Amino acid sequence: MKFISTRGKADAPNSSYAITKGLADEGGLFVPETFPVLTETEFKQLCDMNYAERACTILHKYLEEYDFDNLLTACENAYGKFENSDPAPVVKIDENLFVMELFHGPTLAFKDVALTLLPYLLKQGALYTGIKEDILVLVATSGDTGKAALEGLKDADGVKIMVFYPSEGVSDMQKLQMRTQEGRNVNVVAVKGNFDDCQTAVKNIFSDKNTNQLLKEKGVILSSANSMNFGRLAPQIAYYFSAYCDLVNSEQIKLGDKIDFVVPTGNFGNILAGYYAKRMGLPVNKLICASNSNNVLTEFFADGTYDANREFFKTVSPSMDILISSNLERLVFELSGRNCELTASRMAELKKVGKYSLSSEEKKVLDKEFFADYCDEEECFDTILEMFEEYGYLLDTHTVVAMKVAQGYIDYSETDCATVVLSTASPYKFTQDVLKAISGKTQKDPFIAASTLNELTAAPIPEQLLGLKKKEVRFHDVIERTETLDAVMQFVEK
Repeated sequence: MKFISTRGKADAPNSSYAITKGLADEGGLFVPETFPVLTETEFKQLCDMNYAERACTILHKYLEEYDFDNLLTACENAYGKFENSDPAPVVKIDENLFVMELFHGPTLAFKDVALTLLPYLLKQGALYTGIKEDILVLVATSGDTGKAALEGLKDADGVKIMVFYPSEGVSDMQKLQMRTQEGRNVNVVAVKGNFDDCQTAVKNIFSDKNTNQLLKEKGVILSSANSMNFGRLAPQIAYYFSAYCDLVNSEQIKLGDKIDFVVPTGNFGNILAGYYAKRMGLPVNKLICASNSNNVLTEFFADGTYDANREFFKTVSPSMDILISSNLERLVFELSGRNCELTASRMAELKKVGKYSLSSEEKKVLDKEFFADYCDEEECFDTILEMFEEYGYLLDTHTVVAMKVAQGYIDYSETDCATVVLSTASPYKFTQDVLKAISGKTQKDPFIAASTLNELTAAPIPEQLLGLKKKEVRFHDVIERTETLDAVMQFVEK
């Protein structure tokens, strides 16, 4: 399958090129030329498969040049690293309300679903495209992507990975996970600023022709592990299908029934995967975009104008503290009728003045497909406590945003569809804030907070976090956002 750039000047002949390249040269994002649609027979077959088989089936619709059997083996190996080899179990909370738990992987975050598989996709993609250079994966992270990418790519032959995170924009546990990362090919650097600063710096490096040429002369090409890379995005499509199949198999719905998905949203990759699943024929009623106090997306869905000219809030859901949602470009491209010139113009307008607007016709399509709302700090804390007291279910500070928005949507719409909330991470990755919500207590030490939370809730502390206390902190660098390129060059030359 061919892939095209949202900005129209740097298409990809196949998926392996799109994955190894990451971003198009002119700054656009690669999207599939067409959306393959599953037949009713294929849906029934999907319901009889395990998770690895479902993922391989969905992925191969896009990754046509990848050998199916080898891809299946890679999926089995990747998802064998998850608890019970199931990356996306669906848990019933109440009548017609479910949580898809995506935090059972190596780093306890939904990013693991894609990033445990990405090393295989990159390695095979390089072979298919004849790339001889080493691949340098650059990652801007708001917390979870960084650790998941580091863990997935550590010690991979022919690959280096460098992660930039906002110095004061991640939780203590997230920071410790990254700074103690093992591997001979990894580097982690804190940036003074927020996630948007990190992401902009990485994007600028990708789009700078002189930098890319200099790196190539050093035997290095760039790729990305952010959801801007289709290889990161595509595996997330699979768990929407898997959730649907699980609901069919448990007789919560019938095959063909429509369901709603509620997604805590920052960079718009996770919910975009749901949109792609719907384009492939998944019976989705509404995709519900849940934001925190940085509610730029809520206002975009309300009035059709994306305006990043606003105050930035540091919240208890730091992975969603984002004002420039990169993957929204892919949706805007589709809304425009795949008009690459218009999309490029809008992205230029966003970069220049911080805003752009949809047409009235585009807004009508948006309203049909999506609903959006947000949850503020006080509501986050209240809802974590309410969910634990009423259902004995412990939510992290991101998933709770989606849960609160889901509750509001169900009351507002009076829907009788099954509603699936996508989780983000283990509550123990944000243990101090979850403890505060449950007990009202403040505890600066994340390990003491975890122990106290365990005593109060009996929710087991993940071994991955318990072991962090004994690990050596390897990475200490904190740089200005203007120094990211220098840091990259220093890492390359090591």
